[in-house]
Amino acid sequence: MIKLHGMPLSNYYNVVKCVMLEKEVPFEEVVVKPSQESEYLSKSPMGKVPCMETAAGFLTETSVMLEYLEDSNSETSLYPTDSFHKAKCRELMRYLELYIELPARRLYGDVFFGSPASDAEKDAVKKLLEKGFLALRRIAKFDPYFAGGELTYVDFYAFFGLSPVIGVCSKTWAWDIKSEVPGLKEQLELMNQRNSVKQVKADQASKP
Repeated sequence: MIKLHGMPLSNYYNVVKCVMLEKEVPFEEVVVKPSQESEYLSKSPMGKVPCMETAAGFLTETSVMLEYLEDSNSETSLYPTDSFHKAKCRELMRYLELYIELPARRLYGDVFFGSPASDAEKDAVKKLLEKGFLALRRIAKFDPYFAGGELTYVDFYAFFGLSPVIGVCSKTWAWDIKSEVPGLKEQLELMNQRNSVKQVKADQASKP
């Protein structure tokens, strides 16, 4: 059985967990924090969470784990069958990670952990996020899902990946990004109705 190592505070941990629930893949959770201890580094070389323990060994990086789940459980695919549209899904996930979540991460300490950021840092992040969200609007479909009419990995990536970003935007600049990006609010509401999402959120809320 697959073992998912990580913690509910991690948005990427929740992406992988939710996908496994959606695909009905049996797994065991191993609660662990990021660590630079040698024992954990032997499993996750950067010391990050999540990491996935399979019968063949450990995997790291969320996108890699999703590809593994797709290849090993393809009967419940969360990709379009068309190769171009499958590539567009991967493109969307890269945009979400590189141009939106990664810049916003620079302010997580300020917003969530009480480590103040300078006004210059906030201004720099705001410019990057404005550019990232504009690019996202150009390629996202919201019809009703991110990549079109089918539920895909992108929707899970976006739901959990954007959650802290939305918090950063709201608390730092009173910026309601859900209303500014047409279709985003409706997509998030649609995902909130899924049993897999409900379970992950309930598990997250129950952790101290």
